[in-house]
Amino acid sequence: YQKMALPGERFHVLAQLEHLQSKYTGTGHADMNRHEWVVNQHRDTRAFQMSHPGMNTYIAVVENESRARTRFNLINRMIQPCGPPPEKNPLDDV
Repeated sequence: YQKMALPGERFHVLAQLEHLQSKYTGTGHADMNRHEWVVNQHRDTRAFQMSHPGMNTYIAVVENESRARTRFNLINRMIQPCGPPPEKNPLDDV
């Protein structure tokens, strides 16, 4: 048995969702395209790998580089992790 949500409760849930989407960029929103979402995911992954010493050490060993060089490479990969954004179609803004 599931009770129906009241109209006020539904608005409250949507307001919470909008708040989470503004606070955490990786959650996405209705106006976000695929490329923007993938870029956020890649940047979050690189930030995690860079900020955790164990992960940074693991990547350094795998790539046969120093930890400082690995950190530098991860920072550089965050600039455009998925390449340049796709060109926008002028008809999309209409």
